[in-house]
Amino acid sequence: MLQLQRIRENKDALVEALTKRNIDAKAMLNGVLLLDEKRRGLQAELDNTLAESNKLSKEIGMLYKSGKADKANVLKEKTTELKETAKLLADELNDTTDELDRMLYQIPNIPHESVPAGNSEEDNEEVFRAGEVPQLSDNALPHWELAKKYGLIDFELGVKVTGSGFPIYKGKGAKLQRALISYFLDKNTEAGYLEVQPPLLVNEASGFGTGQLPDKEGQMYHIKRDDLYLIPTAEVPITNMLRDEILAETDFPVKLTGYTPCFRREAGSYGAHVRGLNRLHQFDKVEIVRVEHPDNSYKALNEMVEHVKTLLNELQLPYRILRLCGGDLGFTSALTYDFEVFSTAQDRWLEISSVSNFEAYQANRLKLRYKDKNGKNQLAHTLNGSALALPRLLAGILENYQTDAGIKIPEVLVPYCGFSSIE
Repeated sequence: MLQLQRIRENKDALVEALTKRNIDAKAMLNGVLLLDEKRRGLQAELDNTLAESNKLSKEIGMLYKSGKADKANVLKEKTTELKETAKLLADELNDTTDELDRMLYQIPNIPHESVPAGNSEEDNEEVFRAGEVPQLSDNALPHWELAKKYGLIDFELGVKVTGSGFPIYKGKGAKLQRALISYFLDKNTEAGYLEVQPPLLVNEASGFGTGQLPDKEGQMYHIKRDDLYLIPTAEVPITNMLRDEILAETDFPVKLTGYTPCFRREAGSYGAHVRGLNRLHQFDKVEIVRVEHPDNSYKALNEMVEHVKTLLNELQLPYRILRLCGGDLGFTSALTYDFEVFSTAQDRWLEISSVSNFEAYQANRLKLRYKDKNGKNQLAHTLNGSALALPRLLAGILENYQTDAGIKIPEVLVPYCGFSSIE
């Protein structure tokens, strides 16, 4: 969330910056400042009340020692009144602080100056494109037909076992899925990321820490009895590993990677654009997370983008990179690059990765700090990206590598899956 000091000092500039998100934030920010003023007033009043109570307590002790019990008892009545006042003030202060936090949680991150204005994905800016779109035969099939033809993925059996959006991978389909996960993890660790295997369930504090709560509450699967959430992305548990930590400047950069299944409700709809692997409730993804010194976070973002480009170049898939506009930017992100692979059989682009810099927005929620050279605590910057999300990437591989004789396997994956084609 945004820092109060930043809002106090730059309110008008922040209101202007949030117009890129098509938000008129003036009323919200004014409300925050009014509550903050009330909170600070209550804190000062409480501090003064407690200080007076402590002062009288010392006087009472001295009066008793000097045999002036009557005067001491009069002051005791006064301290009792002060303690009751302090309790009322503390309760009001807690309520005001909670309300202030709730208001701050409703304000999205400030877009980076390079974020283009726009209302939707139609206004995103293409910044890079690579790879050649293959020329397929007239009888080329979309991935859901290929999966059925070659026995790779059983969507109907997944519906039987669980429901729509929970496919079952079989045979070479399962092996190809496992090969992709291993390949991505190997490439990430070679690039200096420490591999971790995080939990698939997180508590409410973790959801608030990375910004999934309260913004995406309806998209997360909630286990009410234990008050735990199935993770929508490995970003949540991995980033929260550093919640409430104070790092040294020498600890930067913190680079972590992990594979997890991901779970998202995501309201379904009908049509080819959500068929097969295009939209799932459970899917596999390999994530990269970085915690950086603020001075280095945008250099780190560029490094992450280049790393994901390397993966797609080695897979020899046609892809493009988009800089998201303000209207399509995620709630917690300051700048996001989306990677999309071209699905030749569907004749459209499929999103397979988002690489984002959250600046200090998540760190403020997480209380993730570092000590600067002067020994003062400062907020770190957090970043994350998919490297990579599997479902649509697998769809792109199946469709772009299909031939009349079968499906070729990208050369870089052959050592991982143990076969070079699906026939």
